[in-house]
Amino acid sequence: MFSKEYLVDDQHVDFQGVVDGLYYPFYLEWTRHAFMKEALGLDLEEEFKAGRMHMILEYSLRFRKSLQKGNQMEVTCKVARNEKRNRINFEQQILVDGVVYADATFVATCLVNGRPSVPEIVMNAVED
Repeated sequence: MFSKEYLVDDQHVDFQGVVDGLYYPFYLEWTRHAFMKEALGLDLEEEFKAGRMHMILEYSLRFRKSLQKGNQMEVTCKVARNEKRNRINFEQQILVDGVVYADATFVATCLVNGRPSVPEIVMNAVED
């Protein structure tokens, strides 16, 4: 499984001393984009220039524990099949010291000439 490590950005910490919930999707996005580029070789900017628009259609995010100032987190990413063949699921977690702080599923597609699809390289990365 692909993962990246990040230190909680102090600017993301709210008055309660925990990371504001709106920042969790950013950490997940940074890792998802890195996964696409580093593991799959898909540079999303280059894909867009070539007329392929990768996009998130929906996501679900479950908070389990609150990230706090100073936390070093590991953010994971893997792809899984979606029930619709023109969509793909990105399954992700945020962990601190091996403990799950959040888990999420992002449903994505790629528009090519206005038609939704999943690139073969992404489908080949599905872990069965």
